[in-house]
Amino acid sequence: QLQLVESGGGLVQPGGSLRLSCATSGFTLDYYAIGWFRQAPGKEREGISCIANKDRSTNYADSVKGRFTISRDNAKNTVYLQMNSLKPEDTAIYYCAACPSYGGCPPWHEYAYWGEGTQVTVSS
Repeated sequence: QLQLVESGGGLVQPGGSLRLSCATSGFTLDYYAIGWFRQAPGKEREGISCIANKDRSTNYADSVKGRFTISRDNAKNTVYLQMNSLKPEDTAIYYCAACPSYGGCPPWHEYAYWGEGTQVTVSS
């Protein structure tokens, strides 16, 4: 059974850092692109970053570009999201999701397999 489990969320002060992990199981990560999404209270879920499988190309939303870095370790079946210079507006539930891919980052709406999310709160 395909599973994704997020971890690493928590409470952090503005300007701080967190690293989220997305542990995967039940499928071969080599054949999937992985995306990170977030949903803030009262807002729609948004895609913020993805990493492709073959060329490991990455994509970032403008709101996180230059502050967040996505990476993957297929040997550990894990994808990471390093978040630096966190802002209060980054407060949200963060989800990872998987999409079968032959290369490149798929459109956000094609991600079909989801974890349950991890809460990130940025507050002083």
